Amino acid sequence: MAAEAPASPGGGSHDSGDQSPRSNVREQDRYLPIANISRIMKKALPANGKIAKDAKETVQECVSEFISFITSEASDKCQREKRKTINGDDLLWAMATLGFEDYIDPLKIYLTRYREGDTKGSTKGGDSSAKKDVQPGHNPQANKCFPF
Repeated sequence: MAAEAPASPGGGSHDSGDQSPRSNVREQDRYLPIANISRIMKKALPANGKIAKDAKETVQECVSEFISFITSEASDKCQREKRKTINGDDLLWAMATLGFEDYIDPLKIYLTRYREGDTKGSTKGGDSSAKKDVQPGHNPQANKCFPF
């Protein structure tokens, strides 16, 4: 009988020591922290709602894979254009290319608001931590494109 895989630092059951077969990235580095996933999921529930561990882990995998999927497409575009930095517009382009058109308009609005806050809240050559938040209680530094 095979031994059970060790738990990930975020509390999930993902194997945290092995390399992913697709790349040289450890599983624990591939997934968003389970605590962040749980916090986002809880916002959509009533105060007394609960989320099963396997549901959190499933969403953790799906969200992490989605981000990798979109980012990979944006990265390919940047490489073709001989650029090293992926920006918000590249991510929107990738989402449209991959069939996620329904998300483009809300994300364009978010990106515009973020950029307005960015130019008002930072100084030339200044510390990026001085940027203003777009929404109360929201940290755009943690997720620059997704309004979670």
